[in-house]
Amino acid sequence: LQASKQPVPPPVHSALESVGPGPALVSLRFPLAYPAGPAPFYSVTGPATRGQELEQWQVIKSAASDAIIEMGGTITHHHAVGRDHAPWYRHEQDPLYLESLRAMKRTLDPLGVLNPGVLFG
Repeated sequence: LQASKQPVPPPVHSALESVGPGPALVSLRFPLAYPAGPAPFYSVTGPATRGQELEQWQVIKSAASDAIIEMGGTITHHHAVGRDHAPWYRHEQDPLYLESLRAMKRTLDPLGVLNPGVLFG
């Protein structure tokens, strides 16, 4: 396959340039294809500043996730949401859908032992 010439969205590019001691590499792969189109998976690698790895990751994660939502993508595909994706998931979903999930959670998990605070933290 030919390499994609799709540019990295400007906010993501800015985030990548603002953290770490050196340039980052963004890679794209299409491991899954569906009748509606492929499922792009992006990976970001690059050097980090020791002791600031999590903070640097959060800057890039936030910029990339914001860009996904702004460009009409989905934060979850078909995978679980988890804590890392939860803020964007809540923004992406219709409030009625989220309230339905909350109602199911209250009914099926009244003690709140299954993934406490993940989706509705």
